[in-house]
This record gives sequence, C-alpha cells and structure tokens, in this order.
Amino acid sequence: MKIRLSTSNDVPRIMEIIDDAKALLKSLNIDQWQNGYPNEAQIENDIANEESYVVINADEQIMATTMFTTRPEPTYKKVIDGNWKTDENLPYGVIHRLAMSKDFRGQGIAKFIFDYFHQKLKKQNIKSLKIDTHQENLGMQSLIKKIGYQYCGIIYTNYGAKRLAFEKVI
Repeated sequence: MKIRLSTSNDVPRIMEIIDDAKALLKSLNIDQWQNGYPNEAQIENDIANEESYVVINADEQIMATTMFTTRPEPTYKKVIDGNWKTDENLPYGVIHRLAMSKDFRGQGIAKFIFDYFHQKLKKQNIKSLKIDTHQENLGMQSLIKKIGYQYCGIIYTNYGAKRLAFEKVI
C-alpha cells in the first residue's frame, strides 16, 4: 500500500468509496454523512488545496480516501466539556473524510493512513493530530482509541452537527 495526493481523475472512484461509506453508516443507523456531505465539490476543493489523498495497492487500485491538512480547523477553536491536549496555538494535523472501499475493509488501511500522517507530522516537527467523529460511529472511535487518541470534548461542525473530538500527541 502507498498513499499519494489525489487528482481530478480520481474523483469518480473517491465518490464511489464515499458512497460505500455512506451506505455503511446508514445501515448502522448512523446519520453521519447522510445529508449530502461529503460531495464532489468538497473533494474537488480538497484536491485543489492538495489536501486529498488516496491509498492505492500494488495494482494501482484506489482502496481508500482521506483529507489531511495542517491548516487550522475553524470548528476546533471551541471545545465544549473538555480541552485539546496541546496548546491550540501550536500547529497540528487534521484528518477528515476518511473512507474505505467496501472491497478493502478490514485490511488495516485506516491504521496505515494514521501511521503515515503521524510520520509526516513528525518530519515537520508537528506534535499533534486531531480528528472528530459522530458520537454513534463506534467503529472509528474504537480504532482511534486503540491507536492512542484521547477524547477531548465536543465540537460542532460548520453546519451545526455535534461531533466528538479526539487528539493524539505524537
């Protein structure tokens, strides 16, 4: 497996993977990603900002997609019933829109993605990676807790949805 920046040519496959994730979340009665987000325009914006990544296998098949940035996340400025583990004025990484193809679930891809970005941040001397997820997305919560993320409180997305915020000090 390897990770590379996404291109506009990847958008149809990225959207297929996101649709897989939306279907999985719906089947689990989780209303995350059930309101038209993420959409193609968001992915195109991520690509334009060089913040969209895909995981590919040896056959160059796209197995997963994610957004990663070191730009400050505006919705992370206010944490309710908690605090970030690191000084909020220090740089940090953020992962959003992480999704696996249904054909490649259960192969450790999400952990591979987190490990990759942890290493990328270490090389930039950035000490923290933050993520948020839906309160009912127990699969993601289980994964991030298992790899050392700590619960930090509640944030609200720019469209008003409640999310649980987590951070790992690297």
